Amino acid sequence: MSDATTGEEMMTIIAFSGDLDKLWPTTILASTAAANGMDVTVFATFWGLFPLVKDGEKIGHDAMTKMLAGMNPPGFTKAKLSKMNMAGMGRSMMRKVAAKNNLMPPEELFEMCLDMGVKVWPCQMTMDLLGIRADQMLPGLGDPAGAATALARMAKSEINLFI
Repeated sequence: MSDATTGEEMMTIIAFSGDLDKLWPTTILASTAAANGMDVTVFATFWGLFPLVKDGEKIGHDAMTKMLAGMNPPGFTKAKLSKMNMAGMGRSMMRKVAAKNNLMPPEELFEMCLDMGVKVWPCQMTMDLLGIRADQMLPGLGDPAGAATALARMAKSEINLFI
């Protein structure tokens, strides 16, 4: 099914992970779909929300949510690998391998996505849960949305991915 107003095919990505090795597929698939004329939305929820927080922001509304933010530092550049992170050495190695092979870092791919019209919706419930305010988020994001909005979008999309 395509968007009835534009006739474009639609893709929705649920970005559940903020791990570096999952940020790449999210941004590569979103930018590729947008380049091919698809209407793309990324719904960022739970750990997938942390890369969308500005670098250096202190998030959390109590000791526990501040500890969670400490384990999941905000921003793209501090994203860890899901496996073999090795205290950050794995992240550094992966970024070097990617650069050597001319793969743009996910933070640049993300900017490209925004420039190409990919909609990025932060999850309002996750923001509330983890004490993240809208002013702490990267510029260019869509308004925070909830699960019902994401599901309504998915119901119209030809492609739905959970990354």
